[in-house]
Amino acid sequence: MWFVFALLTAFTWGGADLFYKKGTDPLDRFSHIKIVIMVGLVMGIHGTGYMLTKGITLDPMDMIRYLPVSALYILSMAIGYIGLRYIDLSIASPVQNSSGAVTTILLFIFFTHTLNLIQILGIVTITLGVISIAILEKKEEQAALRANSTEMDRKYQIGFMAIMFPILYCLIDGLGTFTDGIYLDELKLISEDAALLSYEFTFFICAAICFIYLKFMKKESFNPFKERDKGCAAILETIGQFFYVFAMSSNAIIAAPLIASYSIFSVILSRIFLKEKLSKLQYVVIAVVIVGIALLGIADEL
Repeated sequence: MWFVFALLTAFTWGGADLFYKKGTDPLDRFSHIKIVIMVGLVMGIHGTGYMLTKGITLDPMDMIRYLPVSALYILSMAIGYIGLRYIDLSIASPVQNSSGAVTTILLFIFFTHTLNLIQILGIVTITLGVISIAILEKKEEQAALRANSTEMDRKYQIGFMAIMFPILYCLIDGLGTFTDGIYLDELKLISEDAALLSYEFTFFICAAICFIYLKFMKKESFNPFKERDKGCAAILETIGQFFYVFAMSSNAIIAAPLIASYSIFSVILSRIFLKEKLSKLQYVVIAVVIVGIALLGIADEL
């Protein structure tokens, strides 16, 4: 079932990425904080409902035990949300989309794993495809800017700050997923339910702190009910997190790069719902990634 869970995670996170892009105002310097609040709010609601439905009691020590993983994930996501303000050049960077490969390499180095040829081909195909689609997206954006003769603000131009966002995201998210693989799969330090609830409630606490900061220190108005796109992104993010935990607990070294292919689903959804045009090369790369996913599915059945 890990393969199905990983696919569902990639699909829902691809949808979340679509709404993150739609709901981000490049001119709003508090946009990333508002996204953190929305995601934390939805995760808190889901965590509470999940506990009541399943009759689970969360041990506070589990939250502390899982804190290194939660902290890495939340930090990487916050950096990603800031990067959305630089979407023209940084969010499509191939560096950011290679975090799954970082996780796989770390798990392979530090733990004993034997991968067959089909699994290796699948992982390599997906990783190269994800990087390639990001490169093509970046080229398309630059070509569109040149064609429109748009003069961009200095803060949206390629520079140290813009490049650092995807690099930091890649390293921190890759390290977070690696740590999660240790907790859930390699050493079984925590159960899936405890990991899910610990992460969601930690995110909720961060959201509460951000709300207090935004509302009372920055005097910034914020109405969650008016943030439809951010709300949809938060719901899809939370659904993906639910499936993600169970995928990672079964086969982290292979699930990580497969889940990282969510950017491909984001491109497909953008084509469907935002009517974005794709080049022939982008269609080819999408097909290649789908082949890679199919290879991992075949390997899982062998």
